[in-house]
Amino acid sequence: MKQIIFKNMLFVCAFLFIGMAQAQTVSGTVSDSNGPLPGANVAVKGTNIGAISDFDGEYTLENVPSDAVLVFSFVGYITQEVAVNGRSTINITLNEDASSLDEVVVIGYGTQSIKDATGAVSVVTADEFNKGVISSPEQLIQGKSAGVQITQSSGEPGAGIQVRIRGTASVRSNNNPLFVVDGVPLSGEDTSAGGADIGAGSSSARNPLNFLNPNDIESISILKDASATAIYGSRGANGVVIITTKTGRAGAGGVFEFSSSVSYSTPAERFDLLNREEYLSAVAQYGGDVDALDYGANTDWQDEVLRNTFSHNQSLAYSNNYGSGNVRASFSYGDQLGIVENSEQEKITGRLNLSQRFFEDKLKVDFNGTISRVNDLAPLISNNSGSTGDLLGAAYFANPTWPTNLDFTTGGGGELIPSQVLAYYKDLAHTDRYLANISGEYSILPNLKAKATLGFDESSSEKSQSLSGLITGVTNGTPSNGRGSFGALYTKNTLFDLTLNYTKEFENSNFEALIGYSYQSFLRKGK
Repeated sequence: MKQIIFKNMLFVCAFLFIGMAQAQTVSGTVSDSNGPLPGANVAVKGTNIGAISDFDGEYTLENVPSDAVLVFSFVGYITQEVAVNGRSTINITLNEDASSLDEVVVIGYGTQSIKDATGAVSVVTADEFNKGVISSPEQLIQGKSAGVQITQSSGEPGAGIQVRIRGTASVRSNNNPLFVVDGVPLSGEDTSAGGADIGAGSSSARNPLNFLNPNDIESISILKDASATAIYGSRGANGVVIITTKTGRAGAGGVFEFSSSVSYSTPAERFDLLNREEYLSAVAQYGGDVDALDYGANTDWQDEVLRNTFSHNQSLAYSNNYGSGNVRASFSYGDQLGIVENSEQEKITGRLNLSQRFFEDKLKVDFNGTISRVNDLAPLISNNSGSTGDLLGAAYFANPTWPTNLDFTTGGGGELIPSQVLAYYKDLAHTDRYLANISGEYSILPNLKAKATLGFDESSSEKSQSLSGLITGVTNGTPSNGRGSFGALYTKNTLFDLTLNYTKEFENSNFEALIGYSYQSFLRKGK
C-alpha cells in the first residue's frame, strides 16, 4: 500500500515538473530599424495568450509552452514567427512592409511586389534621391530611372520641369505624365499665375510641384507603360508618377528630426566678351566711329547681372508611433537664390500625416495634408523677347564702355541698358496651396476590404509685374510711361474614391479583385 502511495506521489510530482518545464515565462523587446517599437502585438500561435509591447518595446508572456511559436505583428511591418525552443528571452526586429521598400511599389489603388508586377514599374526611395539644391520632387529622381527624361526649362529657382516617360507620345497634345500625391491625382496644369508682355516678352509659369518639401517624400513610383491607363484612364497615357510622403511609423516613442543645408551656386560658364580696349579696337577695325561709341567706362556686364550665391533650407519634423496609430508633422523653410540678380524663390511648407486604427484594427483612418506658401522673384528674362530683349540678352550685347550709372542713356533710346533692367523692373509672385485627403478602410471580412477617400487640392496665385518709365530702350508701349501687369489664378480639385477589394490566397497562387467608383472635378479661373 505504501509503495502504491509513493508511486502516485512520484507520478504527481513528475507531472507537475513536466508542466512547469513546458509552461514558462517569455519576455523580450520588439524593435525596428530606428529602435524600440511600442504597441506591437505578440501572441502564442494557436492560443489566446498574447501581449502588447510597452513604451520601451518590451513585452512579457506567461504560461508559454516550451515548444510554442510566437507571432510578432504590427501594422506596416512584416509579420514574423519565432519558435520558443525553451528560451525565456526573445528579442525581435521587425522589418517595414510599406510602399517605400524596394520590393514593393505603389500602383494606383494599392501596392504590389515588383516580382508580381506585370507592367513596367520602378521605384526610387529616399535613400536613393539626388542631393544638393532641390526645389521640386522631379529633381530627386533625375537620372534614377531608365526611360525617364527630366529637364528643367531654365536655371531659375522654381523654373518649370519637363518629364518625359519613354519619349514623346503625341505631336500636338500634352506629353506630361500624371502626378499622384498620396492617392490624389493632380490636375497637371499650372498653379501659378503666368506673366504678361509689358515690354520685353512674357515669362513662363512656375513648376506646379514646388509646394512639396522634398524632405517629406518617402518614395516615388513610376508607372511607365499602358498598364497605368487601366487605373487612371487616358490621364495615365503618358505614364504616372506616384509620390508617397513619410509617415510616423518609424517614430517609436516620439522622434524629432532636424535637417539644415547650405548650398553654394556659381555660373557654370561665362562668355568671353570684349572688354573696353578690344571693343574699341574692333570698332576702328571695321570703320566705325570710335568717339561716338566710347562712353568712358570699362564694364563687364556679366559681372553686373550674374552672381555667386548661397541658398539654405531648414526642416523640422516630429514622428510618433503609439501602437494604434502614428503621426508625423513637419515644417520647412527654404530660400534659394539664383545666379542671376533678382532671381529668388522662398518656400514655406507645413505637413501633417495621421493614421489611426479602431475597432480591433478593423477600421483604419488616414489623413495627409500639406499647406505651403511660395514666393517667386524673377528678373526680366523671357522666352520670346529675342536676342537682346531681356536682361541676359542685353548684358551679352551691351557696349562695355557704358557706365553702370542708372541715369546714363545712349540718347538713341533703342538699346536696353542692363543696370536699368535690374533696377527698374520687378516681377513678384505669391502662390498658396492646400492639398489634403482623408481615407477610411474597413475590413468587412478577413479577405474583403472597403475604402473611401476624399481629396481636396486648392491653389491661389497672384503675380505682379512693373516696369518703370525711367527705363530706356523699351520700344513696346508709350515711351517714358511706366507699365505694369497683374495676374491671378485660382484652381480647385476635389476627389471622391470608393473601392471594394477582395483577396484570396491559395497554395501556389493568389486572386485579387477590385471594383470601385471615382469622381474628380476641376475648377480653374483667373484674370
